Amino acid sequence: MEKQLSPTDSEHHPVTVSGLNNEYIHIGQTKVRKDELLSAFGGSLYTGVTAPPTHKFANPGPLGLSAFALTTFVLSMFNARAMGITNNKVVVGLAFFYGGFIQLLAGMWEIAIENTFGGTALSSYGGFWMAWAAIQTPAFGIASSYDDKVEFYNALGFFLLGWSIFTAMLTLCTLKSTLAFSGMFALLTVTFILLTIGDFTRNTNFTRAGGILGVIVAFMAWYNAFAGIATPQNSYITIKPIYLPGGKA
Repeated sequence: MEKQLSPTDSEHHPVTVSGLNNEYIHIGQTKVRKDELLSAFGGSLYTGVTAPPTHKFANPGPLGLSAFALTTFVLSMFNARAMGITNNKVVVGLAFFYGGFIQLLAGMWEIAIENTFGGTALSSYGGFWMAWAAIQTPAFGIASSYDDKVEFYNALGFFLLGWSIFTAMLTLCTLKSTLAFSGMFALLTVTFILLTIGDFTRNTNFTRAGGILGVIVAFMAWYNAFAGIATPQNSYITIKPIYLPGGKA
């Protein structure tokens, strides 16, 4: 049975402190560090006493690039009318969960490791894919809200035009990186422009051209993802980057 100390008993178990900064606490015959005692009861809640935990993250870039690559590849194959397929609804699941949600998570992790460009790019394209999927999903009522088909395609044209401008802006921020990385963004800009023209003009030739170029962009994204994953420890094949002028410090 646990013994309850009376006021008289506590007189025989004085609590004192010692050390240059009073870092030790003496409870009777027991000596403990003050931070250890506080940590035992409050942990990291004692701000300024308990050091915050150190978080170490792996590189989230390859995950985001892979999510972007696969979703872009599948949709671009449909845009290129490969195998005569025109119904792109199979891409919706990818757009919501892989190209959308997973890429958004990768972008947030890029923010956590203090990579502003990576966080902005991956999170934004994750948002793009989820927005595109919402347009394709009847439950959102976006496409069905347009009675005029021409108006709907024009609206899609403005949607893609905005992403063309955004991608062109990101391309300007890759001119001191590697040839494969900057080239991917440059071709993605052209892809968006072709798809934009295709919607504004309702000319499937532009859409098909955008699809073909999109397939190339997807493979470039996979290439960049592989460059970030493959190491001498896990693969016999690694990629040596080709830097653009000013890209290598």
